[in-house]
Amino acid sequence: MTVWIDTHCHLDAPEFGGGGVAQVRARARARGVVHCVIPAVCVDNFASVRALAHEGGDSYALGIHPLFVPQARVEDLQRLAQELAQCRDDPRLVAVGEIGLDFFAAALCEPDMRARQEYFYLEQLKLARRFGLPVILHVRRSADRLLRGLRAVAPEAGWTGIAHAFAGSRQQAQAFCALGFKLGFGGAVTFERALQLRRLALELPVQDLVLETDAPDIAPRWLYKTAAERATGQRQGVNEPGELPAIGAVVAQLRAMQTQELATAMVENACAALPKLRALLV
Repeated sequence: MTVWIDTHCHLDAPEFGGGGVAQVRARARARGVVHCVIPAVCVDNFASVRALAHEGGDSYALGIHPLFVPQARVEDLQRLAQELAQCRDDPRLVAVGEIGLDFFAAALCEPDMRARQEYFYLEQLKLARRFGLPVILHVRRSADRLLRGLRAVAPEAGWTGIAHAFAGSRQQAQAFCALGFKLGFGGAVTFERALQLRRLALELPVQDLVLETDAPDIAPRWLYKTAAERATGQRQGVNEPGELPAIGAVVAQLRAMQTQELATAMVENACAALPKLRALLV
C-alpha cells in the first residue's frame, strides 16, 4: 500500500466530535495515511491534541493560532512555554504551531490587532528557537511579514518547519524554502481555477513540498459545494485525512509523476520538515 503523512489536520475539531475521530482515523489508515500531525490553536486545546496524538499513534504541535490571538492573554505565552518544557521529551511533540499571521480577516487587519498578532508570533518563534523545535506556520496574506520575523529570530542552526496552506508567490515560496521550510499543499490545489497554486505545485522542486488536508477545512474539489448548491440543501462535504491520497494523486498528475513516487517523496519531506516524525514511523 502507498503510504502518506497528513502534515496538518485538526482532529480535535467539533466536526469529528463524539466517537467520530476513531472512525476518521480508521478510514484514513485504510487508505494508507499512516500518520497525522495535529496542531493546536489555543491553550484550551493543548491537552486534547496531545491526547489524540497519543491515542491514535500520531503527533502534535503546540501553539496559539493568529485567529485566536484576539481572545488570547499574554499569560498564555507563559503557559505555552511551560507546556513545551514539560513535553520536551515527548516524542510525539514535533513542532510549535499553528502560529503565524492572518491579514485576511478584516478584524485582524486593524492596526492594534496586527501589532498584537506580530507580538504573539515573534514570542512563539522565540520559544521554538529556545526549545529547538520546528514551526508550523499559518500564512494568509502575510508571507513577507512572516519571513521578516523568521529572519529576525533565526536559530543558529536555522529553521525547519512547514508553511501551511501556502498560497503566495513563487518568490515568497523560494524565500521560505531557503530558510528551511517546506510548503504545505492541500485541497485548494485540486481546483482547476487555482492556476498559480497549481503552477507552483508543478514547477517547484519536489523536495520543497509536503501534503496536508487541514481537515476539516479546505475541502478538495470533489467535496466542495458552491453557495448556489448549498442554497438547494446540498451539504458541504467534511474534509478528512483520508482524502489525502486523492489530493496527492492530483499533485502527481500535475507533475507527471507516479503516485507512489510522489508519496515516497512527501513522506521524506515531512520527516525533513519535522525531524521527530522519523522515529514515529518505524
